[in-house]
Amino acid sequence: MAVPDKGVHGPLAGVRVVELAGIGPGPFAAMLLADLGADVVRVDRPGGPGLAIDPAYDVTNRNKRSVVVDLKAPDGVERVLALVDRADVLIEGYRPGVAERLGVGPDACHARNPKLVYGRMTGWGQEGPLAQRAGHDIAYIALTGTLGMIGSPGEPPAVPANLLGDYAGGSLYLVVGVLAALHHARATGTGQVVDAAIVDGAAHLAAMIHGMMAAGGWQDRRGANLLDGGCPFYGTYETADGQYMAVGALEQQFYDEFIALVGLREIAPARKDLARWGELRQAVAARFKTRTRAEWTALFEDSDACVAPVLSLREAPHHPHLAARGTFTDHGGITQPAPAPRFSATPASVRTGPAQPGADTADVARDWGVPALHDPDSPDVEPPASGPHPHDPTQEGA
Repeated sequence: MAVPDKGVHGPLAGVRVVELAGIGPGPFAAMLLADLGADVVRVDRPGGPGLAIDPAYDVTNRNKRSVVVDLKAPDGVERVLALVDRADVLIEGYRPGVAERLGVGPDACHARNPKLVYGRMTGWGQEGPLAQRAGHDIAYIALTGTLGMIGSPGEPPAVPANLLGDYAGGSLYLVVGVLAALHHARATGTGQVVDAAIVDGAAHLAAMIHGMMAAGGWQDRRGANLLDGGCPFYGTYETADGQYMAVGALEQQFYDEFIALVGLREIAPARKDLARWGELRQAVAARFKTRTRAEWTALFEDSDACVAPVLSLREAPHHPHLAARGTFTDHGGITQPAPAPRFSATPASVRTGPAQPGADTADVARDWGVPALHDPDSPDVEPPASGPHPHDPTQEGA
């Protein structure tokens, strides 16, 4: 394993990661590792992965370096395996079996590097009736029951962007798995395969809800429970200017403070009477419509009523608390979330902007000791192009 370079920060400094380029949860997982200091080398294919965004703005590729390798070229597989020889971790997001057909599957990689942690990111998993099917975040969370939990009763489920499936159920579980397997590899000298399926992670996220349902404390329908918008003191309310406030006054002491500030003491006892929740909701909604979001924000600012303004993506970085903590940062002219979580001894940072396809081939060849990786007669950078999603059954993956 390489010795961390001076000036490189983060608890994973010195860890080498090979990322076989894709889009979505795989790159986000690799970004997390890179944010924490790992030397992540993204292996882009000629023409790019088909991401519909200018690579210069794809912050999921920050803190990484990129090389371009055509895995279908005569020397393509050997170039990737030469990186594998020197890596601690590999991440790929192809359909099951594609990496094996390309010659960079777990068996081929472990034959070269038995200590390698081989991380696999898919929606449906490596086996099962749907393993070979295409899919996206919305289908994965739909099947696990998590999508059906979100939204108002009598209305279609609300789509939580691709945060719940791709990134929470996918990327975060892949990173946890990779780090656990890396710990095991360092203790035993033996690598392994980490099968991170979005359906598994999204289902796992609802563990507490399943327990509550088994105990009779959760109804299996939208908008009927304490945490899903069914509770009038845990939800969102429109203000006089068409904005929204979020209310989370669950515990009695917070509820009492909330009720006092909104001036609804006469209806406060409805908290403990489910039959009156509708009445309470209407009263709270009517009260919030009497003032603007800014006015309500000022009223609740110094309280423990657990009320906050619902901000937009552009507004969030300017909130005084987030600004004071540096929750967002500006790098290369792009405002973006700063690395998380935080470490007292090995702080992480945004060190470089999004990796440009192939721009780092010569540097990686030198730093990793893989001379054959760099062909001095070919250009380093290859322009990206649109193409199929890597989970599409028609996509070979390279």
